[in-house]
Order: sequence, then structure tokens, then C-alpha cells
Amino acid sequence: MNATFADVMMQMFRQHLAVLPVLLPSLTAVFMLLIGDRADALPRLRRIALVSVALGLMFALKLALEADSGALRVYRVGDWPAPFGIVLVVDRLSAMMLVLTQAVALPVLWYAAGGWDTRGRHFHALFQFQLMGLNGAFVTGDLFNLFVFFEVLLIASYVLLIHGQGRERFRVGLQYVAINLAASALFLIGVSLIYANAGTLNMADLAQRVPLVEGDAAVVLKAAALLLLVVFGVKAALLPLHLWLPATYAAASAPVAALFAIMTKVGVYSIVRVHAVIFGADAGGSALVAGPWLLPLGLATGLLAVCGVLSARSLPRLVAWLTVASVGTVLAGVGLFSPAGLSAALYYMVHSTLVVAALFLLAELLAAQRGDAADRIEPGPPLAQPALLGLLMLLAAASAAGLPPLPGFIGKLMVLQASSGIASQPWVWAVVLTVGFLTLLGLARAGSVLFWSERPELAGSGTPAGASPRMLAAPVALLGAGVLMSVLAGPLTRYTDAAAAQLADRRSYVQAVLGVEGVITTRPYGFPAPDGEGRP
Repeated sequence: MNATFADVMMQMFRQHLAVLPVLLPSLTAVFMLLIGDRADALPRLRRIALVSVALGLMFALKLALEADSGALRVYRVGDWPAPFGIVLVVDRLSAMMLVLTQAVALPVLWYAAGGWDTRGRHFHALFQFQLMGLNGAFVTGDLFNLFVFFEVLLIASYVLLIHGQGRERFRVGLQYVAINLAASALFLIGVSLIYANAGTLNMADLAQRVPLVEGDAAVVLKAAALLLLVVFGVKAALLPLHLWLPATYAAASAPVAALFAIMTKVGVYSIVRVHAVIFGADAGGSALVAGPWLLPLGLATGLLAVCGVLSARSLPRLVAWLTVASVGTVLAGVGLFSPAGLSAALYYMVHSTLVVAALFLLAELLAAQRGDAADRIEPGPPLAQPALLGLLMLLAAASAAGLPPLPGFIGKLMVLQASSGIASQPWVWAVVLTVGFLTLLGLARAGSVLFWSERPELAGSGTPAGASPRMLAAPVALLGAGVLMSVLAGPLTRYTDAAAAQLADRRSYVQAVLGVEGVITTRPYGFPAPDGEGRP
């Protein structure tokens, strides 16, 4: 009987694995709210939160190993057939983003459990709701539920941003909420226009319906696609929609800002999923509607952001501008609209997320040892751990700037190689190399001031004991994961190559989600269908 019970449980686990990255944090959050946030319950909440995130990482790794075989896992909620019901889809890209989310969340949560979770109410429950929204956005198979998960992660982020309170956090929090509410309204308008002209919001169904839309309906679809580009550009901080990010991320607490490093990648992911797949090269009259915009805006975003890096007066604001610069490089790779460019963008996106998250944590550890100088880039008292923090800062800076053999160099090299043979190749090379060089200058300037320009008369105003091994473990783990990306560059680039190729294989995606019989014969509103294809 025990063997039979174990077999049944294992079968259920395999059957429902795709929904667990969404279900686990949501149930964990609800359970934490039932426990409450009394001081005596905090140790239990920390253990539950860490176990939940660790389990989520295990589930994500299991899904990634399965996706690496080329299989698409499709989960139909309520067993309603697509496109009529809610469907979750895990392919190589989704699985990679799940692993990245959990890999960032685990060390960040460990760091927050060192004391940040005591500075406001329900930190751990909000953290889990944020993970639920992030994971849901990466596995959803339709645009409306992408909107739903966007709202879940945004609502959690509103409260996490002002966690710990403070005048500056409330000020930027108000702007952050207003901008995202406006973007959400535009999201609903864009989704409504797509549904009105394509008759569906299921991504697989859209992939086969959009190429058939012609005439005035195709014009409206293009407008809706560009509207969604604006929405996702706000989330990703794409020029000129980036102005909210530097102040917001700089004002957030260190663990919250580190978690937010993955939040901007939801916007990038959505651009890839919608504009490189649904409105990609095979989208008929709506093909590559974002093509004229994405590459130049990505390059311009990188150039503007590196100017922010050079002018930043505090370390958190410098790291926030690095976040924008990394988005520019990633979207420049996506804007090439080629498998090689997309693969390069995916590899660089993983690296930049890990490095930015580590830098936000390092910024707070440095600020704690600098007394009244805090995180401002100005001379301060001698640091308690100059060698250790200096080495960690040097490793992060070298990777962010793209120095070999770190993953930042590999990712940028992939972007440069992907641009070979296109008309804009000189611009790509010039901007990517310039951004890397100026990033190095900006980080070198900050490092020289923070570590070499000391004011001995301020000695003792900081924390003389230095950071504890517990607090240092989080940035070390994140930077170690970045180094591991260099060691495993071969397998990882093969994975991103396969992910890019899988995104281009629209027919396999449609067949996996809708089934062989899911191909349509009739169009809504009287549009004809291709010969020989049909759904009864």
C-alpha cells in the first residue's frame, strides 16, 4: 500500500508540477497571514518562507531539466481545453525565468531575514505574493492572465516598496503607483483591441490567428501591439519610459530593490513573448510591428543609463541606473529579431539580474560601515571590511562592465556576434562597447571614492564590527552564481540557443497548447481560413 500511495503522490506531483510555482507561494502567503506577524511568530515565518522558496527553486530546476529535452508542459486549469480555459505553459524560456526568479529570491530572503523583515508588517507574506505574480507571469499562456499576474506582483511591490517607511519611499511610491496604474489601464485597452480583432487572447491561438487578420483589423492589431509595447516598456524601463526606476529602486530597502531586479525582466519577457512570437516574422500584416523601434530604443536606453551611472551621487542610484543599462543591452539583442540575438539577450539578462541584485545588497552593507556618509559616493570613515567588500565590489563591477572572462563579457560578445551582417551593426558595436567602457569608468569612480578616499576623523561613526557572515552570504551567493555562468557558459548558451529556436517554432507551440485538432478553419467575423486546416 505504501508503494502504491507513493506512486500516486509522485504521479500527482508530475501532473501538477507546472502550477506549483504559482500555487506554492500563494498558499504560503495565505498561511502566513493566518499565523499573523507577531514578534513571537517571526522565527516560524522565516523558516516557512525559506523552505517555500527553496522548494520553489527545486520545482523550477525540475521544470528546466524537463524543458531542456524540448518538451512543452501544458497545464489546463480546471481541465478546460484551450483556448477557452486558463492554460499554463512551460517551455525553455518560462523554465529559465522560473529558475532565475527563485535563484534571486532565496539569497535575498535570507538577507532580509537578518533584520529587514522586522521593519514593517507582513513582509514575508508580501514577498510570497510577489513571487506568485512573477512566476505566474512567466508561465501563463494567455494575455489576460498575464495582466492578472502583472497586477498581483505590482500590488505586492507597492507595499514592499514602502516597507520600512520613510518620507522618500512614500514620495517615490506615489509616483510608482500612479505610473503603473496608468500602464495597467493601457494594458487593458490593448488587450481589448486584440480580442476584438482576433477573437482570442490565448497566445497559441493568437499565434495562428494574427497572420490571418487583414485590412482595417490588421491596422488596429498593429496599434494594439504598439500599445502593449508601451506597457511592457514601462515595466522594463525602456527609454523614454524609464524615468520612474532610478529613484524608485534607490529608495527601496536593499532586499526589496534586489528582488525588483527580476521585476523589470517581466517587461522584457513580455516583449519577447508577444513581439518576438505573436507579432514576430510570421505574423502576416502585423509582422515585426516593434521592429523599427526596439533596437534603436534599446541602444538609446543603454547610452542614457550609463550617463546616469556616471552622474550618480549615491551607490543605490548608480546600481539602479545599471539596471536600466542592462535592460537596454538585453532589448538591443531582442531587437535584432534573430535566434542568435535572442539567445544573447537571454544569457545577458540572467547575468545582469544576478549582478544587480548582488550590488543592491552590497550597497547597504557598505553604507552600514560608512556612518554619516552612508551610501553617498563621497569620502567617509574607514571601512571595517575593506578587503572583503572591495573584492566583492570589484567582481560585480568587472562583470557589469563586461570584462573577460565573466558572464557580462560573454553576453555582450554574443550580442556583438549576433549583429554581424546587418545594416545597424556599426551602431550596435559602438553603443555596446561604449556603454561597457563608461560603466567601467563609473564603477571605478565610485569604488575609488568608497574604498580609497577615507576621512580618518570620521572613524567610529560606522559599524566597527562589519557585516556578519549571514548578511555577506547573500551577495556572495548571487555573485557566485554569476561566476558559475562563466564556468558553465557552454551548456547555458546551448540552452539559450535552444530556447530561442523553440520560440521561433510557432507550430509546435500551437500543437502543444491547442492540440492537433486545435487549428482553426473559420475566422471570427467572417474571415476565411487557410485550406485544409480546421476546428469543427
